Amino acid sequence: MRKGPASLLAIALLAAGSAHADNVDAVRQAAQAWLVQHYSQPGSRALASAEPLAARTVVPACPQGWRGDLSSTARPAPRMSVAMTCPTGAKVQVPVKLQLFRTVLVTNRPLQRGDGVTAGDVRGEERDITRLGYGYLDQLDDLGGRLLSRPLGTGSVLTPGAFGARQAVRPGDHVQMVARINGIEVRAGGVALSGGDTGARLRVRNDSSGRAVDAMVQGPGLVEALP
Repeated sequence: MRKGPASLLAIALLAAGSAHADNVDAVRQAAQAWLVQHYSQPGSRALASAEPLAARTVVPACPQGWRGDLSSTARPAPRMSVAMTCPTGAKVQVPVKLQLFRTVLVTNRPLQRGDGVTAGDVRGEERDITRLGYGYLDQLDDLGGRLLSRPLGTGSVLTPGAFGARQAVRPGDHVQMVARINGIEVRAGGVALSGGDTGARLRVRNDSSGRAVDAMVQGPGLVEALP
């Protein structure tokens, strides 16, 4: 039985629709695979899932294979837009959900404002950093000499904003005070009456005279007396 023009047209449309669906699946799979590879670095675990394309997006076949890219300002986020390009010149934007897991520092116990944080106060825990909009800390070295600017509950992710400025000298620290007069360097012991990072001005009480003098922090445990 011969098929009429209407039947042939319907078959052609079905075939075209099926081919386009295959092209869409191919570019979506390529986008999520590229994004996973892009963020899969030592210490990271990436999961990606391509979302439906924008309505009326035309996706041609790309036998040579799609190539992915991100804008230069893109940072890991729960939803990414991956620019897929075919060597033929075709371009398609593919929305992709991203989860990027890294080991970050979280608190073992409640901590109060003004507390210093030590290795015993924290543990490493895998978290999706795309959900950590305020950043995170993942190195114990980042904790040295810093005090909390707000209280934290157990299991809280440590963020840069949770700390005040790093303090090379803390209030009550015993410090070496250096004074330079006419090219001669004189050293004396003292006690810091306040704290601060390198370059900060503070008051120090001279151990010998008991007088408080102005000084500038030069480094951990070292200050320079100011004229």
